[in-house]
Amino acid sequence: MKQIDGGVTAAKGFKAASTAAGIKYKDRKDMAMIYSEVPCKAAGTFTTNIVKAAPVKWDKVIVENSPCAQAVVVNAGIANACTGEEGLRYCMETAEAAADSLSIPVSSVLVASTGVIGKQLPMDRIVAGVKAMVPALDGSQESGTAAAIAIMTTDTVKKEVAVQFEAGGKTITMGGMCKGSGMIHPDMCTMLSFVTTDAAISKELLQEALREDIKDTYNMISVDGDTSTNDTVLLLANGMAGNEEIQTKNEDYEAFCMALNFINEVLAKKMAGDGEGCTALFEVKIVGAETKEQAVTLSKSVITSSLTKAAIFGHDANWGRILCAMGYSGAVFDPEKVDLYFESAAGKLKIIENGVALSYSEEEATRILSEPEVTATADIKLGEATATAWGCDLTFDYVKINADYRS
Repeated sequence: MKQIDGGVTAAKGFKAASTAAGIKYKDRKDMAMIYSEVPCKAAGTFTTNIVKAAPVKWDKVIVENSPCAQAVVVNAGIANACTGEEGLRYCMETAEAAADSLSIPVSSVLVASTGVIGKQLPMDRIVAGVKAMVPALDGSQESGTAAAIAIMTTDTVKKEVAVQFEAGGKTITMGGMCKGSGMIHPDMCTMLSFVTTDAAISKELLQEALREDIKDTYNMISVDGDTSTNDTVLLLANGMAGNEEIQTKNEDYEAFCMALNFINEVLAKKMAGDGEGCTALFEVKIVGAETKEQAVTLSKSVITSSLTKAAIFGHDANWGRILCAMGYSGAVFDPEKVDLYFESAAGKLKIIENGVALSYSEEEATRILSEPEVTATADIKLGEATATAWGCDLTFDYVKINADYRS
């Protein structure tokens, strides 16, 4: 497997387009479209929030019941959440506009929205945006990148990645793009993620691969502890690489899953590292756990601790906050056996051993914690299980951004 340049248009047969529909933002693109030249197998995972946005409801039906998917229409600025029957009707109208313009079935059109909750979509602008994007569809890297930019809300950077790998004697390409910066919390986050591949794979294995992989990727990130209404991950496979369809969990399936994990982990970390107002990606590794579940619980507890996040912002090696967050996680461990390390591009430093502080340099600790990517590793010495979670620091700007998000 090797990483290549690009995103959703990297795989054979996929095109993208974007446009400025004027939904909320001025002087910027705010709609995107992904299209496959041929029908795709589709898989999806969605928010666990009981309050689900209309596009989530629409896409769940398409993924579970439609034989194929061929296009995705995305808008930024308005989430189409808490919009009742009208919101669902607008999903239908969006899909109908795309289906009519592309000459494909309505049941093969997926939709996604991100932005302010509670507002209705301006359907005249949405429909006009769809019609403007269809003739602009293009398979270039530039079109894919423009689409990744168009779906941003409070994101500060575009988020895309692509890889190639071998399966069935053929070169398979997989690419993805996502958006997410705030209202991000494990068990899906306020994020939209779209992954495309030219692999031929059964729908059942496609869904299983995605469902299993999000447990270690998207479900292991948190920015602010809020689980969104709109979380959606869509995975489209059009089979144009020409490999024999993957129908069993063989070596080709393993290669597919490795590529998917790489794509999803990179995108997940990009979202955590671009948390609203943040200055650093904060990675937490739990090693030496008795079970995977124990490690997951402990790592998530640390990355969601507001006090720990504030300490990372202040470049303060306040390790007691980490141990405290582990202690109230609900996972059972012996705090008097814990070793804790801080690590970054500036070096690695052991902070505590067997639950007790070592004699370390505060200056060195601050230097390590001042990097844009910081890792805390806790060894609880109970077994061989591990888990990694990703978050970010908590800054003044997070409050500023969310205090006037609607205005």
